[in-house]
Amino acid sequence: MTETLTLGKALNLGLRRALERDDKVLIMGEDVGKLGGVFRITDGLQKDFGEERVIDTPLAESGIIGTAVGLAIRGYRPVCEIQFDGFVYPAYNQIVSQVAKMHYRSQGKVRMPIVIRIPFGGGIGAVEHHSESPEAYFAHTAGLKVVTCANAGDAYWMIQQAIASDDPIIFLEPKRRYWEKGEVDTSAESYPLHATRVVRAGTDCTVVAYGPMVRTALDAASAVEDERSLEVIDLRSLSPLDLGPVYESVRRTGRLVVVHEAPSNLGIGAEVAARVTEHCFYSLEAPVLRVTGFDTPYPAARVEEDFLPDLDRVLDGVDRTFGW
Repeated sequence: MTETLTLGKALNLGLRRALERDDKVLIMGEDVGKLGGVFRITDGLQKDFGEERVIDTPLAESGIIGTAVGLAIRGYRPVCEIQFDGFVYPAYNQIVSQVAKMHYRSQGKVRMPIVIRIPFGGGIGAVEHHSESPEAYFAHTAGLKVVTCANAGDAYWMIQQAIASDDPIIFLEPKRRYWEKGEVDTSAESYPLHATRVVRAGTDCTVVAYGPMVRTALDAASAVEDERSLEVIDLRSLSPLDLGPVYESVRRTGRLVVVHEAPSNLGIGAEVAARVTEHCFYSLEAPVLRVTGFDTPYPAARVEEDFLPDLDRVLDGVDRTFGW
């Protein structure tokens, strides 16, 4: 059955399906219960599943993740919500030292089926610590998997797949896209969780994005469709990276622009550029270019639109590839 849902509502429905399917699934976080989360992603779930399965926690991110580790060891599948991206750092020690390493430390005897949901990125006019893009920290951490959805259909399926996985997964949600609507086919066969997807075919230049920037890349492709044919690819999974479709595309187009909100230095774009250069060197007509946030702390809301990559900056990147 196909429904039109916002990305936020699709996540809510996906969480509901996971709770219905497995009574070992728990949701925990600050204000996730009675309030339904600051973005209302867990709205109505505590009412329907009870306070023992949808748990309001203290304002203590380290405590949330530490408790989840214990629950996972006992056979539960905790889904932790970090209220905003900039609030994850108090939990960073637990995530990197415990969640990411427990399976290896136990020689495979202990699994960590923990999903850590993090609304990430800017574009909502928020105050400091509410608009960050911390994905590179987690993608760099061996033992973690990192995924991000860009539309309602992926939100519905990917959250369920993440919860069903026995691996610890950082699940990044593009908060500026929570209210955008899309088609969700709840009866379709789900796309693999860690697979990249070509979301718009093209022949002249490949544009790779993920999370909130996929919509920006698609808008850029539409804006110049009479002049240039841009192929837009949604990475979806940041660790592991599935770059086969990117290599195939670059071998046809000869050009690649990688787009993300996070700062450029040592970001996901740098890794994609390195691997594409290694595998597609003789196909490239120009260097791989990046269109990203700047290498500064996230700015005040009144100037965030100058910080975030937009349609014009993406198209400028495309134009520069044709200057070589």
